[in-house]
This record gives sequence, structure tokens and C-alpha cells, in this order.
Amino acid sequence: MMKPVIVMTQTSKVQSDLVNIIHKPLIQIQELSFNEHLLNHSYDWLIFSSKNAVKYFYAYLKSVKVKKVAVIGAKTAQYCQDLNIHVDFLPQDFSQEGFLAEFQNKDQKILLPSSQYARPKLANQLNKYNDVTKIDLYRPVAHQQHIEEVKQLVKEKHIDAITFSSSSAVRFYFSDNNIPEFNHYYAIGKQTADTLKEYHQNVRIADQQTSESLIDKILESRDNNEI
Repeated sequence: MMKPVIVMTQTSKVQSDLVNIIHKPLIQIQELSFNEHLLNHSYDWLIFSSKNAVKYFYAYLKSVKVKKVAVIGAKTAQYCQDLNIHVDFLPQDFSQEGFLAEFQNKDQKILLPSSQYARPKLANQLNKYNDVTKIDLYRPVAHQQHIEEVKQLVKEKHIDAITFSSSSAVRFYFSDNNIPEFNHYYAIGKQTADTLKEYHQNVRIADQQTSESLIDKILESRDNNEI
């Protein structure tokens, strides 16, 4: 049986012997300037909700006083570990909702560096019981060349599945009317899946929010003759 050929539209360089992966990130990151005076304060918690947040805030870590670090997602936690950043809190559920359910702290000063377009739920909910300072560190912009290359692969029927791990990537891909017909989309996370549904696309969701789980879901679909 031939291996499924899948396009991964996230920046992860995951590889697998079970599938043939074509990496085509649909997002480029644009770093933003921010008010660095915010770093002069002391914070009880520094929360990283993505690897990009860690990557683009790392240069400022020595300039700010924080007592504890919390992260969302195992990959983000591993990236912190690789940079010798001690993680004090990691929820079992790798989502904003999971974080909010498990993070029961109140009356804390929280620093939240993240994407300009990050879902507002995390900051808004934490701000009900804490003093939250959100920093817009970066913003995603469309990688137009990769978007066109993926569409061409679809037109030429060279791929069996396309995976998405963010709502931004979905919106960049479907932002015009030039969408070739395709019916094998896979998502990491309910939020990303819901965004695909906004564009009236069928989508299957990974059981866990990891690339490995996404690959398992694609193989499951193949075994069921769905792709």
C-alpha cells in the first residue's frame, strides 16, 4: 500500500516513515515592536501560549522579573526546556480552554507575550481575576508563494491530505475564491477545525493536539478508505 502524501501547512518539521510529508508553511512571522517599559515591572507569572511566543520573547527574558513560567502545549514546554527556561505549570489539555480550567490562580500579575491575532479568550478570562499585561510580539502574514504551490499540488492531484494547525493559516488559504476542489482537510484543535467549517469544508480533527496524532488520524482515514 502506498504511503499517503500529505501537506503540512504549519512550521513544524515533523517527519514520519508512515507518510510522505510535504512541508509548506502558509504563515510567515512579522516581529512587532512594543513598549519595552512594560518589562520594568515584576510579574508573578509569564505565560507562553506558543513556541513563537517563546522564540520572540527570549531576548527580553533577562530584562523582566518573573516568579513563575506557565506554558500551553507540550511542544512549547519542550522548546522552553531546550532554552533552559524552567516551566512551573503545564496543563494536561493543550488548549486555552484547558489552561483556564487548570490554572486557578487569582490576584496575580501576569505577563502574556503573544501574537497580535491570538484568540482573546485567554487574556480576557485571566483578566477577570488577575492583572494581565498582554504584549503583541508578532503577527502572522500570508506566505503567498506556498499557498499557490499547495493549490497547484491539489489541482494536479498529487496529495491525499492537507493539515492545518491554526485558524490564521486556514484564513490565508481560503482568502480568495480560487480554491481548487478538495475534501481531505485535517486539523489540530477544535478552533482550527471550526474555522475550516466557516468556509464550508469537511474536516477531521486529531485526537490530540500534536502532529503525530494528526498523522494517526490520516492513516485511520486511509484504512477506512476515506482518502
